[in-house]
Amino acid sequence: MTKRRGNGEGSISRHPKRDLWMARYMVETPSGTKRKTVYGKTRAEMRDKLARAIADRADGVVFDDENMTVAEYLDGWLKGSMRGSVRDSTYDCYEAICRKHIASVLGAKKLSKLTAMHVQGFYRDRLDSGFAPATVHKCHTVLHKALNQAVEWHLVPRNVADAVKPPRPTPRKEMRALSPEAARRLLDAAHEVGDRLEALYVLAVHTGMREGELLGLKWEDVDLERGVLRLKRALVREGGKTVLGDLKTAKSRRSVRLTRAPPGTP
Repeated sequence: MTKRRGNGEGSISRHPKRDLWMARYMVETPSGTKRKTVYGKTRAEMRDKLARAIADRADGVVFDDENMTVAEYLDGWLKGSMRGSVRDSTYDCYEAICRKHIASVLGAKKLSKLTAMHVQGFYRDRLDSGFAPATVHKCHTVLHKALNQAVEWHLVPRNVADAVKPPRPTPRKEMRALSPEAARRLLDAAHEVGDRLEALYVLAVHTGMREGELLGLKWEDVDLERGVLRLKRALVREGGKTVLGDLKTAKSRRSVRLTRAPPGTP
């Protein structure tokens, strides 16, 4: 016997061919009204599942777009969520990782059917294809971020990447700074040959500024009277081009104190 409810509230009945109970209810989705079905072994279990489904529907939690592929979702995520909310260089990095790595392996799978085992297999595939652990770790970072958004958009109930451990990147070799003697020889050699980048070498040695910060300096950033450089921008790669970009954080946007040359220094 079927127990019916009000319009859209769902109905519980026995499955016509299997030893199961089933419940159908209606939901509103971006593509129109759709009927959903849930299954259970007992009527009591079915009643609880239907109640949770109706509650999720009321909260706006509707897992729709069951046929959307991972590649289709990543394209929508990049264009709808990432573009304009992150730096162009960051967007280019995310897009390349999605296109070259994630979509090439997982793109054909349905987003709603993606499992932790699929993700683990994806990491293994990248490693076996010769990519460095650091590259695979970046893939994990981007995929995890994308799936978090899918959860927030109610496209999937959970982030399956949470259950997968990415490979650890190989520790970077510690940078070896020039000794005072080596730095002195570098600056002396640049001065002797009249290297046009001598001032850049002097700044690099005395301030420890990054390459992009050094190349992004303008005369308006220099206050010689106070002996201060104000770092506001850096030379970066965006969209395949080299452009001046604002420094991302307040910590990056800083002032650097210049040292005074000792008497007799050329």
